[in-house]
Amino acid sequence: MAPYESDDNATAADAEELRSARRRKAARYVVPATVVGIAAATIGLVPALADSGDPDLPKISAQELIEKIAASDVQQLSGTVKITTDLGLPDLGGLESSLGSAAGPSGSGDGSSADPSTKLTELASGTHTLRVASDGEDKQKVSLLEDAAEYSLIHNGKDVWGYDSKSNSVFHTTASESDGKQKEELPATPKDLAEEALKAADKTTSVTVDGTAQVAGRDAYRLVIKPKDEGSTVGQITVAVDSKTGLPLKFTLTPASGGSAVVDAGFTQVSFAKPAASTFDFTPPKGAKVEEGDAAKAPERSERSERSEGFEGFEGFGKGSAHEPGKGGPEGLNVIGDGWDSIATFDTGGQGVPSGSEVGGDVGGFLDSLGDKVSGKFGEGTVFKTRLINALITDDGKVYVGAVTKDALVKAADAAK
Repeated sequence: MAPYESDDNATAADAEELRSARRRKAARYVVPATVVGIAAATIGLVPALADSGDPDLPKISAQELIEKIAASDVQQLSGTVKITTDLGLPDLGGLESSLGSAAGPSGSGDGSSADPSTKLTELASGTHTLRVASDGEDKQKVSLLEDAAEYSLIHNGKDVWGYDSKSNSVFHTTASESDGKQKEELPATPKDLAEEALKAADKTTSVTVDGTAQVAGRDAYRLVIKPKDEGSTVGQITVAVDSKTGLPLKFTLTPASGGSAVVDAGFTQVSFAKPAASTFDFTPPKGAKVEEGDAAKAPERSERSERSEGFEGFEGFGKGSAHEPGKGGPEGLNVIGDGWDSIATFDTGGQGVPSGSEVGGDVGGFLDSLGDKVSGKFGEGTVFKTRLINALITDDGKVYVGAVTKDALVKAADAAK
């Protein structure tokens, strides 16, 4: 990992130690790859309770705090997590109901409503409350609390269960060794998100300690990560780090454009006591429809996740290196630029984006509301935007995407001509 600058001279070795720490045994949650792609690029888990004071803690440097995160090896915990995600996406209008009707009563097409790959995508927007528990590598549980319903994902030994109480549906699969590797890569907790953000830190980044806070009743240090690049849509990332265990308790990503956080993720309640063994027990309820997952596909998904590591998460920004065709993304994928201004680009082979008038109906209206028409030396195209990730698709099928502004995308497309 590249070195980064900070006000107290944290070193590249500290950041590399953080990468190595990810290989240690730690509390992990089973979260599907679909959610991970969103989480790594756009969201995280949790706002915690509002800071209730500035505890008086011993002074600590950024270097020492990063070392503390790296050394953290929390195996057992339970608590409540709140997720708020505000990507600034437009109102879907009638499109959401139209897609829901096409997908069937469960909203998931032919698949089970208990399949985590579809269920947990709800975390991509709005505010949600989770209950989480972990007891080492082989026992984790996360429950998404809904109105008069609950969705639970349970990992106990080799068994992985998903249960949707609303539809009384069960999804079951078995965890293989490759699943364990994949699970290790998932940015599914505030700690994972903090590590992903720190992996992006280099000479284009400022990493400092900015006082203290109290999160979920625990004293914490505030680690602040700020891009120095003006073209980035990321304003800053703030991580509240537990002063005793070194576990990140809260992760907040604010956009350069200001306003509310894109991601505000943190524990509202947390305990490091060993959860009861019964927490991870599950037996399908009477009358529940059980769908068996295809465990044979897990190794393929894990390998793909390993190949694409970096492009899907924060780590990809700042590498400035090309990917081999078929290795980690679409054929011909390249990352241009460096630092937080990095842009991934590839060619779809001439397929641009149809206009809303060409598509028509609710889908056409959605496309028009999401995209801005732009032009330059490259020709014409459409910029699809959120408050964090923006993408330019030119009319001749070239794609430019990154956590950068619309102007930065147009400039990159012009430079490629």
